[in-house]
Amino acid sequence: MKLWLLKKCTTDLVIAYNLTWKSTNFKTLLEWEPRPINHVYTVQISSRLGDWKTKCFYIADTECDLTEETVRDVRQTYTARVLSYPAPDAGTTGSEEAPFQNSPEFTPYLETNLGQPAIQSFEQAGTKLNVTVQDPRTLVRANGTFLSLRDVFGKELSYTLYYWKASSTGKRTAKTNTNEFLIDVDKGENYCFNVQAVIPSRKVNQKSAESLIECTSKRKSDFREMFFIIGAVVFVVIILVIILFLSINKCRKARMERGGKENSPLRAA
Repeated sequence: MKLWLLKKCTTDLVIAYNLTWKSTNFKTLLEWEPRPINHVYTVQISSRLGDWKTKCFYIADTECDLTEETVRDVRQTYTARVLSYPAPDAGTTGSEEAPFQNSPEFTPYLETNLGQPAIQSFEQAGTKLNVTVQDPRTLVRANGTFLSLRDVFGKELSYTLYYWKASSTGKRTAKTNTNEFLIDVDKGENYCFNVQAVIPSRKVNQKSAESLIECTSKRKSDFREMFFIIGAVVFVVIILVIILFLSINKCRKARMERGGKENSPLRAA
């Protein structure tokens, strides 16, 4: 009788569906539907050769952060499952009687989205434009340090540079397997550009979002603003030095005049 009641209770529970992996730079969440009503969820994860591990216990939410498990070995393939339990009674810990739904398989190394890179620095000198890309940081650790995309993917990671004259809309591209670009440009022209991370060997999620746009004309205007600021500061300092010099000189003359007046009665005597 007791076993029958337990089975009836579990079959009335809503089973999770639309289990979806959301991962960027190896930060990995599992999301699903529906929002729980009168029930809670527990999430378990396992690699192909591993045991089930419970990460989110009896939650009234529809997502679970599984990063801690998936970054242990980003080349491993993982499966998660979402179990449903009655909300008032979460005392049972056995997964055999709880209805559940399995997720699709997920391999972080092959599927995590590439985070947006950034342009670390750039310099235009004559007919050459040098651009340095800053790798996004990931949540993969080694020796207590978070690794960059380059640290994780090595030469598999490449960057595409999109660049164009500031006065034009026609884009050109350049590619590199490093973090440096050195391209030929027209002397005296201002250029705008951005970059995108790419892993050509992937079947899915090959490309990152493009970085923010930078322009050489902006850099020149920044230098111009800095020049004006420094010039203004130098001008103020010079004025203060002149005022200080005039004030000291005036005080010195006043002391000399007072000294002359004090000595004049003695000369008259």
